[in-house]
Amino acid sequence: MVESRLGVLEFKDGVPSKATADKLFDNLDFTYAYRAFMDNMRGVSIHALREGLRSVGVKENEVIVFSDLMDAKSLFLTANADTIYVMGYLDLSKGPVVVETPPMFLGTVQDAWFRWIIDLGLPGPDRGEGGKYLIVPPDYKGHLPDGGYFVGHARTNTILWFGRSFLEDHKNPKPVAETIRKFTKVYPYEPGGVGTPISDFLAGKAKLGRVTAPRPTVFHEGSGKVMNTLPPNDWTFYEMLNEVVQKEPATSLDAELMGPVAAIGIVKGKPFAPDVRMKKIMTEALALANATSRALFMVPRDPSWFYYPNSSWFNFLFVSGYEFETPIPEITREGVKPFPVTGYRTMDARTNFFYGVTGITPAMAMRLPGIGSQYLLAMTDAEKDAFDGAKTYKVTLPKGIPEENFWSFTVYDNMTRSMLDTPQRYPRAGSQSYPSPAAEADADGSTTIYFGPTQPAEVKRGNWIQTDPKKGWFVILRLYSPLEPFFTKSWRLSEVEQVR
Repeated sequence: MVESRLGVLEFKDGVPSKATADKLFDNLDFTYAYRAFMDNMRGVSIHALREGLRSVGVKENEVIVFSDLMDAKSLFLTANADTIYVMGYLDLSKGPVVVETPPMFLGTVQDAWFRWIIDLGLPGPDRGEGGKYLIVPPDYKGHLPDGGYFVGHARTNTILWFGRSFLEDHKNPKPVAETIRKFTKVYPYEPGGVGTPISDFLAGKAKLGRVTAPRPTVFHEGSGKVMNTLPPNDWTFYEMLNEVVQKEPATSLDAELMGPVAAIGIVKGKPFAPDVRMKKIMTEALALANATSRALFMVPRDPSWFYYPNSSWFNFLFVSGYEFETPIPEITREGVKPFPVTGYRTMDARTNFFYGVTGITPAMAMRLPGIGSQYLLAMTDAEKDAFDGAKTYKVTLPKGIPEENFWSFTVYDNMTRSMLDTPQRYPRAGSQSYPSPAAEADADGSTTIYFGPTQPAEVKRGNWIQTDPKKGWFVILRLYSPLEPFFTKSWRLSEVEQVR
């Protein structure tokens, strides 16, 4: 007899009783279903984002541009209302696809399992000059060009790419939106065309392709549209997971990760039809896995994630890296000093990230001043209490905010992890004067931002973010092109304090 959290387990000469075997197998199937959620919600998240784009008419190789920024009406995991979003999805099952990016772009390419393929724009090989990116499908045997493209090799046929462009004057999105529409192109690659020298054809190494202008790219306007791109936390999660498995190559995901998925009946080329017993177990596992993921997101439990001593501000990417395995390298005057490989995945950080964020790239996890953007999140106030939408809070940024481009706070709904929807429409405050007035500094050079359901007396509109009395919230500070004082921590913002 074995005492366990499942109760008493009975064995006779090492053989379990039928009741014990049934109980253990139910538990085993529960663990498989639980792992299927925890390990693979990132793939379902990408699938849900694609379905959200499809819901507003965006098809493969088309582009959606949020010319007047994104607002709180659509559900996007921790998106912002400061930059112009551009995104689309590709289907590589018919061959490689080219994505041409505009200048001064900041973007990335992800595969169907939410893995990084290549960066676009400023952090990518074009370094903000604009360029042609050739995204190649798995096991592609055709000829690739000798030059003219930055090549990214994918392990899945479904690709999501997206990026952001900054308002150059911090107050008018129209010129940047026009630049995006002028330079962004998405089209199938023509083997043997541009990038292939005639000598390769004469030597029998490549066919001779056409050199023709691609068809005009179809653009959709995203601003003002309402769409849901959130991964589900009900039974449709497993249905979406099955759709991803059926659509992608059987080898697109590590066999160890695919094992629990197959164990619950999601196998490529086979129908997904769990019986009554299995569906009950999977439903229970889904509820617990989602609850655990939410707890990890809302209550970070690893002390090493917090950026300052005794602080609520955190960012685990510094200690986990973008692959949730090795801390991001130190940047010194002598060069880059990488940390030794840990050899293990930081599971809590991975769950936290994919439950609340869309898009992963090395550019999100670097200590390089003047490039990219950095983030600090706060789920609790100075007393370590969750934020109450009916109360008023404030945070102070000392003089010399360490950013070369601009900074902003954005407030998010606890439940949806999307921008908090209030009459304010854009739940943000920062140094830009669009889409809401820029925050104003005090006489000593510091800047104080208030969060509350009503605008406090004597507080400027640009220094206030509206909250909903009926909803909890959390906040993210973004520093675009962060400077050295942020990384050395010689500059530190205050905790978010309740105003009593």
